[in-house]
Amino acid sequence: MLDARSDPRILAGIVALAAIGVLIGGAFLGLLVEGMRDWSGALAAFDSYLFRIARFTVWQAALSTLLSIVPAMLLARALSRHPDFFGRAFILKLFALPLALPAIVAALGLLELYGRAGYFAGLLGWFSGGDWPGIYGLSGILVAHVFFNLPLATRLFLEALDTVSPDQWRLASQLGMRAGPSFRFIEWPVLRAALPGIAGLVFMLCITSFTLVLTLGGGPRATTLEVAIYQALRFDFDPARAVALTALQVALTAAAVFALSRLGANVTGEANLSVAAPRPPAAGPAETGVNALLLGAALLFVAGPLVATLLSGLQADLLRLAGEATVRKAAATSVVLALAASVLSVALAFALVAARRALAVARPGSLLERAMDTGAGFVLVVPPIVIGAGWFVLARHFADVFALAPVMVVTVNAVMAMPFAVRAIRPRYDAAAERHDRLCAALGISGWTRVRLVDAPVLKRAAATAGAFAMALSLGDLGVVALFGSDAVQTLPYLLFSRMGSYRTADAAGLALLLGLLCLALMMVADRLAREKPQ
Repeated sequence: MLDARSDPRILAGIVALAAIGVLIGGAFLGLLVEGMRDWSGALAAFDSYLFRIARFTVWQAALSTLLSIVPAMLLARALSRHPDFFGRAFILKLFALPLALPAIVAALGLLELYGRAGYFAGLLGWFSGGDWPGIYGLSGILVAHVFFNLPLATRLFLEALDTVSPDQWRLASQLGMRAGPSFRFIEWPVLRAALPGIAGLVFMLCITSFTLVLTLGGGPRATTLEVAIYQALRFDFDPARAVALTALQVALTAAAVFALSRLGANVTGEANLSVAAPRPPAAGPAETGVNALLLGAALLFVAGPLVATLLSGLQADLLRLAGEATVRKAAATSVVLALAASVLSVALAFALVAARRALAVARPGSLLERAMDTGAGFVLVVPPIVIGAGWFVLARHFADVFALAPVMVVTVNAVMAMPFAVRAIRPRYDAAAERHDRLCAALGISGWTRVRLVDAPVLKRAAATAGAFAMALSLGDLGVVALFGSDAVQTLPYLLFSRMGSYRTADAAGLALLLGLLCLALMMVADRLAREKPQ
């Protein structure tokens, strides 16, 4: 039996893993206790309405995945076939922006374009032959999911196409292959191999989507399980129904993960891959024209909500908003909670990475080592709203649930951002450990002394990257604070959602601009730190 005291890194990793287990296990315990207290009510909640919500959840996720994946393959191929055209670098940078944009901000931008009073309302009404009703409902959910996932899938497919060997393109050129044979024999096998993983990632993002459905769902006919859980707790206060909905959401997510893993999908894979240098094949005039139309349409589709958010935000009275005590308090609360979540996320990630490295050396292949290795990625398949719902029904028996809002927001956001922090820290830590482990063991340097003298100088850039990314994710999150938030604890996304609900659209547009710029700035810092080489 491995003694954790032999290496403080292992003990730290066990503590981090236990903290994650308490957070997730406590949520499931709360659901179990509530279900046992009112098991008849929980069973009665499994009615036709609940299963209709479950069917809609799967249906909208499947449609969103299809509408995102098919165009993404075409766009990735167009970008791969034309590596030198003017504006390619701009398109790739633009396609990275939705990854940094809070969902509530993107939803407002889409409403500014396609809503009942949006910029395109007149044109869309003319095409539909009447007054344009807006995009609330299934159409709004699909448009929002495609806005987020089309750029992501395009970048991932482009990454896959860039793995094609230059020798294959050289041989294709010598054989005089046209676009069709090149796609069939070279590009499609690569795209087909990447398809399960990318489709699985997009599907999981859509099936666990909360903010977009809450904002654009448009009522009971377009409600997913996560939104129904929120409504059952915050509006109806029906814990038994919330438990039934959560149990079905967990079962549905687990079934989706199992099915996708059987297809070879990696649903906890990297969500923000860098794009390698392309290897250009030749493209004829006809193909160039079609690809130009595809890229132009995608450019307008992705840039439109961003521009609409900017224009609407600039029309708001930003100085008045900045002077409001409520806005300043919400901004301060958001920054403090996001900073705390960022620090906690980096600390958990560092503990797991260091413990995995120590276990890989001391006892490779052990169950504990595998837990350290996969525990971070596993949390991505547990929706935050499930964790929040479990703690909501558990904490109400011994505490004021709304008073726990800061703790829940910080811990859940930290754990949700932790897998990305692990990916930023682990490569650099493992490389440094190869050089320093023997020397530290020989000199007896361990614990906090090793962290301060050996690890910190090497990992400060990776830790800053992970921290900025985690802080941006936490700043834009609405999921947990929607359950636990109140007038006493408001974040910027919560305040923005409240202003939208009270039809104060000008204020909401100004808050969306401020929140979006803040999150984009943090993501740019994270990206810059990740790309720069350490000195």
